Amino acid sequence: MPELGKNFVKCKDVWEPCVISLSFLSQRCYEHKQYRNGLKFCKQILSNPKFAEHGETLAMKGLTLNCLGKKEEAYDLVRRGLRNDLRSHVCWHVYGLLQRSDKKYDEAIKCYRNALKWDKDNLQILRDLSLLQIQMRDLEGYRETRYQLLQLRPAQRASWIGYAIAYHLLEDYEMAAKIIEEFRKTQQTHRVRGAKWHHILWEALFSCVSIGEVLLKLERLDEATEVYRRLQERNPENWAYYRGLENALKPKERQKIYEDAWEKFPKGLVPRRLPLNFLSGEKFRECLDRYLRLNFSKGCPPVFTTLKSLYNNKEKVAIIEELVVGYETTLKSCRMFNQNDDGKEEPPTTLLWVQYFLAQHYNIIGQQTLALEYINAAIESTPTLIELFLIKAKIYKHAGNIKEAAQWMDEAQALDTADRFINSKCAKYMLKAGMVKEAEEMCSKFTREGASAVENLNEMQCMWFQTECALAYKSMNKFGEALKKCHEIERHFVEITDDQFDFHTYCMRKMTLRSYVDLLKLEDVLRMHPFYYKAAISAIQIYLSLHDNPLTDDSKELQAESANLSDKELKKLRNKQRRAQKKAQLEEEKKNAEKEKQLKNQKKKKEDDDEEIGGPKEELIPDKLVKVENPLEEAVKFLMPLKHLVKDKIDTQLLAFEIYFRKEKYLLMLQSVKRALAIDPDHPWLHQCLVRFFKGVSESKELLEVVRTVLKQEITRLFGDSNAMSFNQAYLNKHSNSIPHRLAAAKMMVYLDSSTEMKAIELATALDESLDNRSIQICTEVLECLRGAVLGDCKERAESYRAECRKLYPYTLAFTPPGYEENTKVANGDVSTETEELANDM
Repeated sequence: MPELGKNFVKCKDVWEPCVISLSFLSQRCYEHKQYRNGLKFCKQILSNPKFAEHGETLAMKGLTLNCLGKKEEAYDLVRRGLRNDLRSHVCWHVYGLLQRSDKKYDEAIKCYRNALKWDKDNLQILRDLSLLQIQMRDLEGYRETRYQLLQLRPAQRASWIGYAIAYHLLEDYEMAAKIIEEFRKTQQTHRVRGAKWHHILWEALFSCVSIGEVLLKLERLDEATEVYRRLQERNPENWAYYRGLENALKPKERQKIYEDAWEKFPKGLVPRRLPLNFLSGEKFRECLDRYLRLNFSKGCPPVFTTLKSLYNNKEKVAIIEELVVGYETTLKSCRMFNQNDDGKEEPPTTLLWVQYFLAQHYNIIGQQTLALEYINAAIESTPTLIELFLIKAKIYKHAGNIKEAAQWMDEAQALDTADRFINSKCAKYMLKAGMVKEAEEMCSKFTREGASAVENLNEMQCMWFQTECALAYKSMNKFGEALKKCHEIERHFVEITDDQFDFHTYCMRKMTLRSYVDLLKLEDVLRMHPFYYKAAISAIQIYLSLHDNPLTDDSKELQAESANLSDKELKKLRNKQRRAQKKAQLEEEKKNAEKEKQLKNQKKKKEDDDEEIGGPKEELIPDKLVKVENPLEEAVKFLMPLKHLVKDKIDTQLLAFEIYFRKEKYLLMLQSVKRALAIDPDHPWLHQCLVRFFKGVSESKELLEVVRTVLKQEITRLFGDSNAMSFNQAYLNKHSNSIPHRLAAAKMMVYLDSSTEMKAIELATALDESLDNRSIQICTEVLECLRGAVLGDCKERAESYRAECRKLYPYTLAFTPPGYEENTKVANGDVSTETEELANDM
């Protein structure tokens, strides 16, 4: 905090005691966020003609105004004060604080360094400088500043700890240990103090590594084994302890770990589950049988989730199916797992959990009709169990009928309206179904009263909701609303980054050093988080779409639309538009009334506070966001964090290519495709990018000859002397049995030569059972390509292809006939009559 009062005494003029008091009071008002009172004291000083241009007071007034949101006036005052007193460390310090408030951290650091030229031992400036250095990860500078603070305040604990942390972050762990040990020696040697500093040493050096992990890294395997065995005795259901034992012992002894555990803990589930990862054949069947019986008898709903990782092994999937189907058959006939068992009969709930498991099993292997049969049987026996409705909703979602899935999730939510998890799950399904308003109403059950659910969820940084909202609006082509959600998520990540400031001093003061180091590591890779990744991908795709198809003026669209209409049709259209306008006006009035009410509540709340902190954020307006002048530049802003942090995902590289392709940046295109090739050289999207890249290099007239030569050399080095046509044909020959790859090759055939439309359509629409990777998603993509004329004019083939897909996937909404609305309110939870008939024909 600028030491304003002290500097008044240094002035040539003899200040009256009351003036010095006023300056001190203005400083205290700033510290206590009583900004308006602080301004009064500054005004009293500056109103004296003798001190009207006093630099430090002007700077202090500007700093206070900045906190009230008057940014331009604040900058004018601070710069004026600085011009009047360039040798004042206070003015430079205040200017740095102003720059920091605008997140211009590099400029703020320069200001702090200038301030230190005139007062090199100022503790507050040094502390503020160290905060910015660690925020910007200037670790060398941070170490130097912490050393200065240690020299000035060697008796303070934070000085030593801050200096040690600097070395720890620079990965000089030995020096960090020496610093902490040296400080420990300066303290009193009684037990409590010694134990405390031993704890600090442990915190600083070992981070989150447990004792067992340390011993493993030191290859002290016998000691590690002993540690993990003791931990296993304490908690035989912890997966990590068995993993530790596996790493400490030889691979041949792995099975013995679990055989011993079966004897020690006969009712243990984890010792029965983990061997299933490496066992096979009859041994796998025996262990699985025991594991499943224990879970089904106890009534353990998550048993399928624990086995889900085994479903990439077809042999194990077949054994699972055989065992559980057998259980269901015998439980129905004699209420036992096996007719040869001498044990007691199982309770009725055991059959319920077996059917629950089988529904999930058939759902994951893509047999939704069988999955529905089992889940319907379970619901019929126990119609009040929420878990059953959750699985039924999931089955319909995987079957491609998200509207039916949302209805069943709503049914589950109605069984327990006080369960926030079910509420959130239901809202998520509604958003996937495009039911945005219904989802908002669902979430409003758990948001703050007196505020709209959307605004409250934004305040709480509820990013799963905003991510799903963005995807829902994007699917409805409401790009403005979708971009608003994406930018809201971006703001959350900015706020999380800025919130580090609160922890740089707090964590050292509270000695939570492990958590502090973990926080810094998290912040360094913050935008790797799936929430940001999904929002960024959505935003990039929308901006690419806006670049390819710029929004046109509504009036021009209306004029073009009405030009071909008769008088009667034109009158009907205008009446329809008037009704829509009136409805929109009523909704807007209602929305404004609610907003006005909320603003009144917010204003009242602000009046109750001592002062208003900070200025208002720029409002995100959908219409403004969607009419951006340069969509590609906006897309690049979302892309850059992904290129640095999520470069191992192929979508990142291919979206980068799509941006640079439109910007005609061929060298950056080459960089993107080379990185994508290292991730997945056969990816269908990558193939399309490569073909477009080859064609662009050969046909572009804008390229410099030097650049063209370099690009052709790289293409030859990577792919040989093939041109785009031969490259596409070679790709098709290599992947002729895969539908996604055939579609990619077909699209490029038409792209390179429009006369190949018929061949491309035939290639893309094949649905033979012998073909690989057939799924609802790829079939939907093919249908969209047919309808969108990507493969040429083929409306008739699109309809016949839809009918073929309908037979394969009878529950999928995308394959329903045009104008047909599937009945989702069928009694007893059954599908519509037409869907039933199609399912029975399969």
